[in-house]
Amino acid sequence: MMAGPRRTLAGSEHSSPHPRASRSARLAAISVLTIASMVALAGCFGAGPDGGDGDGGDFADDGCTNVVIATSSEKVNMLDALADAFKESPEFDGLDTCATVRPINVSSGDATRYLTAGGDWPDENTRRWPTMWSPASTVWTERVAAAASPSLVGEPESFTHTPVVFGVPETMAKALGWPSAEIGIADFAKLCSDPEGWGSVGKDLWGSFKISKTNPNTSTTGLSTILMQSYEASGKTSDLTAADVEAAADFSRVFEECVIHYGDTTGKVLSRLYDQTQNGTGGSGYVSAIALEETSLLNYNQGNPDSHTVQPGEKLTPPKEKLVAVYPKGGSMWSDNPVTVLGAPWVDDVQREAGLAFAAFLQTEAAQRILPEYGFRPLDESVPFGELFTEKFGVDPAKPTVSLPKPGVDVVSTAIDQWTQIRKPSSVLEVIDISGSMDDPIGDGRSKLDGAIEGAQKTLGHFRRTDEVGVWAFTTGLESAAGENIAVVRDVSPLASDLESLQSSIEDLRFSNRQGTPLYDAIAEAYDEMKQRAEPGRINAIVVLSDGQDTDSSTSLDSLLAKIGKSSREGNDSAPVRIFPIAYGEGADTSALRRIAEATGGQWFDASDAAKIDLVFASVINNF
Repeated sequence: MMAGPRRTLAGSEHSSPHPRASRSARLAAISVLTIASMVALAGCFGAGPDGGDGDGGDFADDGCTNVVIATSSEKVNMLDALADAFKESPEFDGLDTCATVRPINVSSGDATRYLTAGGDWPDENTRRWPTMWSPASTVWTERVAAAASPSLVGEPESFTHTPVVFGVPETMAKALGWPSAEIGIADFAKLCSDPEGWGSVGKDLWGSFKISKTNPNTSTTGLSTILMQSYEASGKTSDLTAADVEAAADFSRVFEECVIHYGDTTGKVLSRLYDQTQNGTGGSGYVSAIALEETSLLNYNQGNPDSHTVQPGEKLTPPKEKLVAVYPKGGSMWSDNPVTVLGAPWVDDVQREAGLAFAAFLQTEAAQRILPEYGFRPLDESVPFGELFTEKFGVDPAKPTVSLPKPGVDVVSTAIDQWTQIRKPSSVLEVIDISGSMDDPIGDGRSKLDGAIEGAQKTLGHFRRTDEVGVWAFTTGLESAAGENIAVVRDVSPLASDLESLQSSIEDLRFSNRQGTPLYDAIAEAYDEMKQRAEPGRINAIVVLSDGQDTDSSTSLDSLLAKIGKSSREGNDSAPVRIFPIAYGEGADTSALRRIAEATGGQWFDASDAAKIDLVFASVINNF
């Protein structure tokens, strides 16, 4: 990992404030497949940036050796461009046969679990199995080497890097003294613990201080952030130990209390903030600071909040208010973005030779000059940063002034284990559609209801014994204490030792009566239940799974939105209830479910490929 940023700031004819949209014409027919991300403990895929659903298409056979590189979402555009440039390089000319490098989106944490699990890559199409891997940090390659085999990850070498920062809306950052004041993680923690929140700095109307972080089991940024918290609490800038992490538990617990919810990636939070900013509502009621990589902040400020693969002809619209990078005064960790050729049994000698040639090309000046166009810092100090790395786009290329080294594998493991215990408590009600259409097959020998049941069962292991979990099911013709058309599988209460019994109760849904879809009524009742139970200091959430349109509610969509959106509109709600809908199958009412999520500051998830419902379900639960 590099010690810190370079100082070369001059512009270059190779630099551009906007990333290139696609490969050259000769490769335009090649589609980029996005592999969804797997959630810890559930062993499943997720959805969205760093793990979003791709087009499901196959790679075109152009007669060249197929070299797939698994990488995190923010590098897909850049690696596409680098793959183009590789074909014009001496490294490519030195190959005995032509090769085509194709990036696919796999989050770093997911790829780590795939590789350490042993066996084949979890994709039915072997043409999409990776020859190469480029996680966001060597933390992940070291974990695979320690848990599986060093030979499996080959010889990783960094080719670019980006610091972990906190993205803060510019107006809010100025209220904290930015850009002249040095702001640290301890300052954020102080705002978190102060009952006055933003009022402690004279901004009473902004309410509490809210932080967005990702889950360290799947996200490099989430992992780096919890390590930065331990560095801050210890007062160290190097030599962090497992004992230091353990001693930082109370400090980190306070910091976690400010988290709105977790998740696989920052993309959905950034997209929500972007939408609010563009619609004139601003982001102060939703989130105050987002832990993210500098490159993601640059993407956001260009109008690509979820760091998706930019399509040919796509126009990006910058946000009305940019995020500015707060480089913590105690130091930042760096995502050092290694690349390596995998020592996996499915990688043949021809692919290995081509992969090594591409890795060598990434170290050349020609490749390094491409990196700044996509918001990544080059390792080659002779390469200028270009136009993106300026105050206009919210960053300071001279920072961070303190770089925190990556600690050993044992320290990283201690930090992840600690986070599992100190993360923000959660109270979650799962509301599952069991209407007649849930009998439809999903193409893998299961019905929709089978997939929903298995997804719900597998993800229960994510919750701690102290987390509150409840499960309701809805269709017409039911009656319970919760209301008409609702069956209570389990009341919302601490999970304790009930995991196996709850899994068994969910299994009973296979034999339930299945009729109509009173979707809006069920959500309204669930919201009332959770609003009465909601407490500050925990994540209060409803997960709604539905495969169709509402057909039997007395509540209209507009009435439901008015009801659930009231707290969000009024602001300063100390115990918000957020809704996380899953649009299940092609018939799901995606538009309505999206609006329901947005009304409460939640997130919606796309499971239009119904066969992946258990995987998407796991990604949803990863928010808690």
